[in-house]
Amino acid sequence: MNISVEHIAIPATNPTALKNWYERVLGAKLVFDNGQNPPACLISLGNIWFEIYAADAPLPGRGNNKLSGFRHLALRVDSLDAAKSELEKRGVRFTEEIKPAGGGGRVLFFADLEGNLLHLVERPADSTLEISDFIFSPRTRGKSGCACDDEPA
Repeated sequence: MNISVEHIAIPATNPTALKNWYERVLGAKLVFDNGQNPPACLISLGNIWFEIYAADAPLPGRGNNKLSGFRHLALRVDSLDAAKSELEKRGVRFTEEIKPAGGGGRVLFFADLEGNLLHLVERPADSTLEISDFIFSPRTRGKSGCACDDEPA
């Protein structure tokens, strides 16, 4: 079975404002807009799509990184300091200090317009954590169909 992430949903109290925030602050690009009210759209950030649509109600505690379920979106950057500086120019406020990243490197948390958690992650140049090493493709899959059980070459 070949599985990949198609999109992540972000229900929003103001879908248009949240879409505009991701476009303005993070450089997301519009992929689809339903042209209806309430609006629903797909935006692209790198190679990930986000579906933004109207929420029935805000989720209490969404900024709490310790609650169960999906908690944050990690954005890999080459330079955490440069990304922080650029995002501050675009109106992002950072309320926490830079912290060590699990697996090496540094992270810095912030929130989007609706309080959803994101963080920048910078890995050292010699990091062994490369997402491309785990991408599924027909040429790299092991017996189970998962790249994680491939034999070393």
